[in-house]
Amino acid sequence: MEMKVKRFGVKTLMTVALIFLVLGVAVTTRFDLTEHTGAQNFWKESAKKAEVLSGPPSFVELARKLMPAVVNISTTQVMKGRPFVPFPEFKNPFDEFFGEELPKPFKEPEREFKRQSLGSGFVINKDGYILTNNHVVEDAAEIIVTLSDHKKQEYKAKVVGKDALLDVALVKIDAKEDLPVVGLGDSDTLEIGEWVVAIGNPFGLGGTVTAGIVSQKGRVIGAGPYDNFIQTDASINPGNSGGPLFNLRGEVVGLNTAIVAGGQGIGFATPVNMVKEILLQLKEGGKITRGWIGVTIQEVTPDIANSFGLKEPKGALVSSVIPGDPAEKAGIKTGDILIEFDAKEITELGDLPRTVAATSPGKNVAVKIVRDGTEKVLELKVGKKKEGVEEGAEEEGAKPAVPEELGILAEDITHDTAQRFGIEDTVGVFVHSVRQGSPGDDAGIRRGDIVKEINRKPIRNVKEYTAELKRSMDKEVVLFLVKRGKTALYVPVKTKE
Repeated sequence: MEMKVKRFGVKTLMTVALIFLVLGVAVTTRFDLTEHTGAQNFWKESAKKAEVLSGPPSFVELARKLMPAVVNISTTQVMKGRPFVPFPEFKNPFDEFFGEELPKPFKEPEREFKRQSLGSGFVINKDGYILTNNHVVEDAAEIIVTLSDHKKQEYKAKVVGKDALLDVALVKIDAKEDLPVVGLGDSDTLEIGEWVVAIGNPFGLGGTVTAGIVSQKGRVIGAGPYDNFIQTDASINPGNSGGPLFNLRGEVVGLNTAIVAGGQGIGFATPVNMVKEILLQLKEGGKITRGWIGVTIQEVTPDIANSFGLKEPKGALVSSVIPGDPAEKAGIKTGDILIEFDAKEITELGDLPRTVAATSPGKNVAVKIVRDGTEKVLELKVGKKKEGVEEGAEEEGAKPAVPEELGILAEDITHDTAQRFGIEDTVGVFVHSVRQGSPGDDAGIRRGDIVKEINRKPIRNVKEYTAELKRSMDKEVVLFLVKRGKTALYVPVKTKE
């Protein structure tokens, strides 16, 4: 019997496929198996594929090029001291028989001994001039510089010039050939987040390369009056001191100077622009001559800015002017706020001393100030920085002569008071005491201060002090100008406890 086979045409196959497709979609929806589910309502899908960031750059070529100019510096210092005494209370049993004739075993005289330390430096001139930290070579009896070449050549070095305030030293070696050098860049253009490379001699291990980014600029860490450090997370450890911090162009942007004890990923470098300002003075004179204008200044806080009618707290507030110095000759007065010096903006308190110090003595500069809410420009001839320490005294005072206001007890400056406390300028009122926890105490008014002004009004005696203080009690802040020792400062006192 002949069987007949029915063949399916194209149309039939397409119909069957379409049926299965519809059934598949239905089943998938029923069991929630779609790729785009309700979850897509929980977050936003990217409209396009995200751009993949490239990884960190390679530092191979940079290290190969720069390492020959970085040197190791070892120093030897001659110290004096007594040897270690394990049992200081031990008594010599022969003392009672021989008295003091026999030297006591644990009372030996001071002896000289040598102490060695390690640091880093970098060559900035082919004739052998090397930059490093002052603390690396300070008081060194001998300085040995070891080059980074394969020969590890060693040279005795001498200090050409040093600056303890900036912690910078320039040393020189007499090499027999031209040395590889590195170029000095522009630290002002350095950006937060920019890659930097540190090369140095950590833990005496020799040339070591580490990399990181600029974490912050303008850091003040209490190292000196001109703190303005670059903070980086490039590994900096003991022995890195004096070594260079490079940008990716191979330029020195900083001098590795300090670390945080016990901290990780926190190192500080002196901006190279600050070093360049004194470099020629170090080479030619061995010491630094800094600019000076003769003012004492303080921070412009929000309260002070409000008292002076400023829109924002910026600049440096002049709390006193030294008679006969450049600032007074230029017409700067107590209460002026310096906002620009020699075309450089003064934003924060520390900007002014750094800027003035970097200005050559004898230079004529323009100084922009704010006085009574109005900007003025004065011409000033920069002087030479003086050395000296100003101190204040706090002694017992006489019986207060006026009632307590803001927790401050004050009295007239009598002849006896002036003699007792060594007060030369007797114009003002004497602060006898300040109640603990009062607005005056919170603001920083101290016993022994001389109140010279209240809210910019001169105070000559208790009568004027009392009258002006009473007129000011309806304000949120009362602005005091006080003289403390040989310095003066503005103190904003809030009227409410």
